[in-house]
Amino acid sequence: MFGVGIVGPGWAAGEHLKAFANNPHTTVKAVCGRDETRARRKMAESNVDCDYAAQFSDLVARDDIHIISICTPHNQHVELAVEAARAGKHLVLEKPIALHPEELRQLRDVINETGVKTITCFELRWNPYYKMVRNLLQTDAIGSVFYAEVDYFHGIGPWYGQYLWNVKKEIAGSSLLTAGCHALDALVSLVDSSVTEVTAYSAFGKADVFAEYEYDPTLVALLKFANGAIGKVASCVECRMPYTFPVFLTGTKGSIRDNRLWSHQLEGQTDWATIPTIMPDSGDVTHHPYQEEFDYFVDCIRNKQDNILNIEESATIHEIIFAADESAASGQPVKL
Repeated sequence: MFGVGIVGPGWAAGEHLKAFANNPHTTVKAVCGRDETRARRKMAESNVDCDYAAQFSDLVARDDIHIISICTPHNQHVELAVEAARAGKHLVLEKPIALHPEELRQLRDVINETGVKTITCFELRWNPYYKMVRNLLQTDAIGSVFYAEVDYFHGIGPWYGQYLWNVKKEIAGSSLLTAGCHALDALVSLVDSSVTEVTAYSAFGKADVFAEYEYDPTLVALLKFANGAIGKVASCVECRMPYTFPVFLTGTKGSIRDNRLWSHQLEGQTDWATIPTIMPDSGDVTHHPYQEEFDYFVDCIRNKQDNILNIEESATIHEIIFAADESAASGQPVKL
């Protein structure tokens, strides 16, 4: 049985608590946060009875804790992850795992040195829709993908608790780092991670309700892949509309648009075929498949296997994000 500690009793932490409490091979030992009342309220909301830790060092020092979930605001992720890894703890890292390239390098070096296992919370990879799309790609339903786009539109305004810190560049980082990284991860995981060049542009609508953002909340990135394919990712956290996560893949034998398929392989097809599935159509973390991701991670630890979202894969995704942010700031393409 693996003991689990969770730091940062916020919105996402509730899903971490539930997922580890439901896994037959893990038990939640403690939750760490600056506010004990808030931490205990999160435990109660999640129906988890465990200890409260006032200091992260207390969490790390416990011999009965083997996995630590880091759910704090973004700018604390690297410092806490490094401390936990050096203590031999396996890590669940909420995204983004780092806000700057030098931090990312430090984190990757420490994880490689210590040999602990990590997984990043790009949990949408376990969404049923993505499983369906991957199956279609693997069966050659649309051939070789040469153009793809995945977008993230989610107005993160004062009605969300995280807005207070999400607007701050030093804490949230950028539109892609704080939220749009889900779209970028989806794109590279479905198409290819070998991005060779990024060109990006950013904008700020400056509507009063979003006026406190210290960085451009809208960014569009164009990606060039080593295999000749191209892609586009848009991230907008200042939009006035319901959450949406549109996906479009076009290949040599057909196309996928959200949950609709057009394939040259389907003889007699006269219109898009709609495939019933669970779409990634909510920004609510309770809709996200944390359980499936964490079950997978625990199995990897138990069986001493690597996982598809290890530190190297996660670092590659973040390096693309850093390139996009650099391009948007400089007005020039950035090669990787």
